[in-house]
Amino acid sequence: MGLGIALDLGTSGYRTHLVDLDREGKILSTAISMRHPLPGANIMDHLHFWIENGADVGHRIIVETVDRLIRLHNVDPSEITRMSICGNPIQLSMFENIEIRDLAYAGQSKLDRLGITRPSRRGHVKTAGDLDLKTIDSEVEVVIPPAIRHEIGADALAVIMKSGLLDNKDVSMVTDYGTNAEMGLFYDGELYSGSAAAGPAIEGQHISDGMLAAPHALSDFALNSDGRWTNFVLDDEFNALPSSYVNVISGDLHKNDYIDAIGITGTGVVAAVAMGLESGVIKLPHIDTPDSKIHFQNNIEFTERDLRESGKAMGAIRAGHRTLIHEVGIEDIDVHTMYMAGASGTYVDPFKAQIVGMIPRQLEKVVRVGNTSLMMAYDLLCKPEMLDEMQEVADSIASKHIMFATSKTFEDLYVNELAYWIEGMSEDLYNMILEAAGLNPLPPLIRPKENIMMVKRDIPVLGERGLMTLFDVGVYLVGHFQGCDGCMKCKKKCPEHAIEIKKVGENQFMQRVATDRCLGTACKQCEMVCPQKAWVFSQLKITERDD
Repeated sequence: MGLGIALDLGTSGYRTHLVDLDREGKILSTAISMRHPLPGANIMDHLHFWIENGADVGHRIIVETVDRLIRLHNVDPSEITRMSICGNPIQLSMFENIEIRDLAYAGQSKLDRLGITRPSRRGHVKTAGDLDLKTIDSEVEVVIPPAIRHEIGADALAVIMKSGLLDNKDVSMVTDYGTNAEMGLFYDGELYSGSAAAGPAIEGQHISDGMLAAPHALSDFALNSDGRWTNFVLDDEFNALPSSYVNVISGDLHKNDYIDAIGITGTGVVAAVAMGLESGVIKLPHIDTPDSKIHFQNNIEFTERDLRESGKAMGAIRAGHRTLIHEVGIEDIDVHTMYMAGASGTYVDPFKAQIVGMIPRQLEKVVRVGNTSLMMAYDLLCKPEMLDEMQEVADSIASKHIMFATSKTFEDLYVNELAYWIEGMSEDLYNMILEAAGLNPLPPLIRPKENIMMVKRDIPVLGERGLMTLFDVGVYLVGHFQGCDGCMKCKKKCPEHAIEIKKVGENQFMQRVATDRCLGTACKQCEMVCPQKAWVFSQLKITERDD
């Protein structure tokens, strides 16, 4: 049978397993990307880029990144005989290079005006050649899982199936935490779902010293009796280990079983905010320290800008949860069980998540289930019959999708969240405004009675060859804009340092943008600051890779 590749197409990055199909599905190695290859901070940015710059450009960026991840496993590509994927509908559609505008626009009348026909998103099989993958043989089968509905994807189905949620008769909520927080509420045999574009802070991105979950990332904190914070760092196998004690106001450090940290991941951000609120180091909307920063080991800092970014993400998730509860017509206290998926859902302390609003305030039980999307891709790879089983479950689930983008309830809740996080509005005033709008106030916070961790890590098995990380996607967009005089203002203004300017001739300059660092159409600082008005972001085209 040979080797297989299981691929999770996440909104903030990709994760893969190399699997020995001849040895009962033994995982040999894991390779991940540290960022999503498309420009943008969230799923909406990815959609805008895809539509504005063209599907051919977007698809090529994606498949070149996947090819790089496959090569990172360092095996003979001819040995790879099968591949499977999982992800949300937008990510899978972009990988396949099929119509995505039906996912970008709300309302059938809009789709009819534009002449858009929804493609089938049932489970099926394609070849690597169909998908323009170059590293593996063109005849290799690629298994693509089904969606529950066109906007409720295989990632949501994976959470439902891998968590055992359908066997739980209680009112339950599930969320796959990430840049695009997919969430669902099971009530009376029906799934009510939504998707909150929480933004990258929840994955540790667009945070000053932030990073995706990877070895040497700060992932959690605990308050000591002397007021110092224990810093927990992920080791090479993604175990969170205590590393040092830090005075977060001064940065003074006491080393314990020291592990160097290179950044802070999303769960660390959640822990920092929760502990800051509980200890008084954070008094919204400010960090109450002399330099308005929280200090961790290895000179890693958390700033007031980081607090605002993380608050917007946490607020979007809480607004999403409470919108679903309101739409179903139940009370907050009626939700008994919370299933948390994804890296943030695995490593974050559920009590800290409760403090910052990422899970409901009153629950009987919290279950952390890991990266169910990658787990499902693995199952599809090793068990060909799993595709039919997934389709049967997808067809059996009665569902209703709530479009948060057009929901007045979500709008009211999220505006209130922004006032709370960004302006420092008190909880009393927060609740008064909700009640005036006919919405339920926040209930008192009561810790869950049960905290179940189904896996120790979001990727339970890394494989005997270990973890490989693709830090730089290495795919670029280039432009040759008429009128550019090489003034470098675009390069200096770029918040992510994604731009390079190179002279290529007399009064001629080339603009090169690293796709995985660029904030995409939501930013366009390069266009706005160009004194010659030469920049046209939509005209950037993909260039050949350096390797």
